[in-house]
Amino acid sequence: MGYRLGVDVGGTFTDLLLFDTDSGAFWRHKTPSTPHDSSEGILNGVTAVCAKAGITAGAIDYFLHGTTVATNAVLEGKGARVGLVTTEGYRDIMQIARSYVPGGLAGWIIWPKPQPLAALEDTVTVKGRMNAEGQEVRPLDEADLRTQLARLKAQGVEAVTVSLINAYANGAHEARIGELAAQVLPGVPVSLSHEVLPEMQEYERTLTTVANASVRPVVGKYVSNLRNRLAAEGMTGKLSLLRSDGGLMSAQKAEEHPVNILMSGPAGGVTGAIWVGRNAGIRNILTLDVGGTSTDVALIENLEPRRQRTTEVGHLSVRASALDVKTVGAGGGSIAYVPALTRALRVGPQSAGAVPGPVAYGKGGTAPTVTDANVVLGYLPENLLGGTFQLDREGAKAAVQTIADALGIGLMEAARGIIDIVNENMFGALRMISVQQGYDPRDFALMGFGGAGPLHVNAVARLMGSWPAVSPVSPGVLCALGDATTRMRTETARSWSRLARDTAPADLVAVLEEMATHVRGELLADGVPEAEITTSFEIDVRYAGQAFEVPLSITAQTLADDGIAGVLARFDEEHKRLFTFNMDTPHEIVNLRAVALGRALDLPAAPLEQGNGDPAAAKIRDHVLWMDGAEQAAVIYDRARLKAGDVIPGPAIVCEMDSTTLIETGCIATVDTVGNILITLA
Repeated sequence: MGYRLGVDVGGTFTDLLLFDTDSGAFWRHKTPSTPHDSSEGILNGVTAVCAKAGITAGAIDYFLHGTTVATNAVLEGKGARVGLVTTEGYRDIMQIARSYVPGGLAGWIIWPKPQPLAALEDTVTVKGRMNAEGQEVRPLDEADLRTQLARLKAQGVEAVTVSLINAYANGAHEARIGELAAQVLPGVPVSLSHEVLPEMQEYERTLTTVANASVRPVVGKYVSNLRNRLAAEGMTGKLSLLRSDGGLMSAQKAEEHPVNILMSGPAGGVTGAIWVGRNAGIRNILTLDVGGTSTDVALIENLEPRRQRTTEVGHLSVRASALDVKTVGAGGGSIAYVPALTRALRVGPQSAGAVPGPVAYGKGGTAPTVTDANVVLGYLPENLLGGTFQLDREGAKAAVQTIADALGIGLMEAARGIIDIVNENMFGALRMISVQQGYDPRDFALMGFGGAGPLHVNAVARLMGSWPAVSPVSPGVLCALGDATTRMRTETARSWSRLARDTAPADLVAVLEEMATHVRGELLADGVPEAEITTSFEIDVRYAGQAFEVPLSITAQTLADDGIAGVLARFDEEHKRLFTFNMDTPHEIVNLRAVALGRALDLPAAPLEQGNGDPAAAKIRDHVLWMDGAEQAAVIYDRARLKAGDVIPGPAIVCEMDSTTLIETGCIATVDTVGNILITLA
């Protein structure tokens, strides 16, 4: 099989994990991100990690990459100028939007309506119409169309979206407009709504296609730049990007449909957690991915992550499958402060980021952060990484002292207060993903990763009652591991919109099979062997008259065995779990989706040498830390020297290259056969 390289570009660090699929050996590397041009940081990392493994870049067969380039383009409003072509009479489609206004009662009074991604002056309409059955009611006026496209060209649009009414039923008019646009505006990328999202609800379809067009030039430039630089290094392997739903897509597909990689960053951690869970024998997992700026949480049930039908980035909510990840502004760099008005301690969402970073890093930071509080309490020992990286504990103490003075309490109490608040913020995000969706967190293990996840996982598990708290192997680069171990994925959708009682199972199966052939073809075109492709289906069901639907995943076999009645029974069960009641109304089948998956890499985790249960050989030194309101004697261990079966009583600290694990008082940690640290109550 050769080598697979997973690369995850975060706001602070770029993480790389190189995997030798024959031997199961892996090499990891962390390098500072280069926000002005991410490919620079990536190449620094590629050179370093290849040197560690003693190979050249040419030996890498698969380059698998999770990126936030599309996310940031949306958040920072740096997308392209988009021209929108729509049906006559629908020019205001983006401005009218949906009537839903966020916020509570009278929220609309203070709600600044976000600027649509395609401006009204860049929107043109064309004469021509399809009906809802997909039959032409009025032919396309091509002379007028050329005039409208010339107008867009004169206005200097950088990308074009075509979204006509009822195009999901018949995309012929859109396809023709696409052909003419290529003549009138050569070199400008064109996105057609019936290709990006062939579903009804014209606003959602238009918005998703406009979002796709908006990030297309940015993503295209990024991918081609990266491809050229890798080629210059001699890499000839396949470049794939991680989709928001945790699957992979080829770089070429990502350039055409970047709307599918808006949540590419956080998806890597979730797929990495599934790999760890499979190897550790843990099937139900809550993930806690703590970076420098934010924490991402997700729920994995029976080794399947929860997916949702919408991707949300800032104000933007588009129809593209994504893993159900919630994000809070709580990370290692989150800044603690005391507002003059309330005199109550607050932490985040502002972050010290990579520059200037926490005070303890000695890079010119002055504001007290979560990392500084961890250093003051003794949870982060001063000399990390074998003494190559010295932390400024005195500076951290001085910064946290400002908080202590403002609150009129002691230094240690203030530092622990900062940690308690940030843990509660993480707990809040985890409640949204578990309790609010009808899951009991006590049925799940909590896995902490990212740079600071293992520092907080023990305390947060205690709040949740989720045991064991897991610190996986190489937690700092787990997102890159997820990128390296995931599988190709593609999907297509179609609107159905009929009552279940009026639907013949045979008709439904015929349409699903036709869609399955289409998605298999896409993966075949991307070079996935026919024998490795599996397909599955999703059906969106709702009670007639409801405004939202519940997606259910299903295989062709279960549909054949249980029929439509089986699908409806599953819908009732899911509806009851989500909303605690069911209705007597007839069921309506709204949308159909077919998903094609490549083979999951069954990469084994390398087993650890078996020990006798005593971690003494891994001890670095004795240590004093502050916990439960007093100074306590603790021990610092070196993770690289721990053996399988070692038992570590808390309080203790386990150090490694890219992370630090904290085991609290009253807890006990065991090292499993592959090297994960499992923490439970003593």
